Amino acid sequence: MNILITGAGRGLGLELAAECLERGHHVLAGLRRPDEAGEAFRALASKHGERLEAVRLDVSDEPGIAELAARLSGQGRPLGAIVNNAAVLEARETPIERLDLAFMESTMDINLYGPMRVAKHLLPLLTELDAALVNISSEAGSLTNAYPGDYPYTLSKAAMNLLTEQLARVLAERGAIALSVHPGWMRTDMGGEQAKLDPRESARGIADLIERRIVVPEGFRFVDYKGRPMAI
Repeated sequence: MNILITGAGRGLGLELAAECLERGHHVLAGLRRPDEAGEAFRALASKHGERLEAVRLDVSDEPGIAELAARLSGQGRPLGAIVNNAAVLEARETPIERLDLAFMESTMDINLYGPMRVAKHLLPLLTELDAALVNISSEAGSLTNAYPGDYPYTLSKAAMNLLTEQLARVLAERGAIALSVHPGWMRTDMGGEQAKLDPRESARGIADLIERRIVVPEGFRFVDYKGRPMAI
């Protein structure tokens, strides 16, 4: 399976790339600056060779995404999975009275419009058998469990969950699935060192969802990394 992962240079994206490679898949690792890939990514590339392909992919750059889609299409390369993982977390714990709305604009541009740009140009290539679109969401995007603070991040993830529901209906017509996945509170740059979950464990669950080893119950497509339904 050809699996495209955005934000694959570190954190969950890098761990998911590693897990998918271990399972024998070909990974197109979306990086904003492939020539500046970190040591961990270079080590992964050295281990897996041509099955790990770094591609220039900045989710805020629509012309660049369109160019990537055209190149893959010209090469006759279908996709089996797209994972929208790239995201930012800004203005943490900022009361709305002090919130600079520029953070709302930049966060929505990456966390919501980014996946929309990817879907716009790359969904036509998502044609492998039992294909999957996975949007990495968060429990913070649940209306039921809404809490004050983190306005840019939580609002962007709630909107992403609705985007997933819309795309799921489109993809169902071709036998593909779309999921919003809460990856858990992980020890990453975003999650911090206090987090209890190893990102590789989350990556294993997400890979199981992509491969349909885990069958998601009927209903909303918002689940955790083990396929368990999340509160909307």
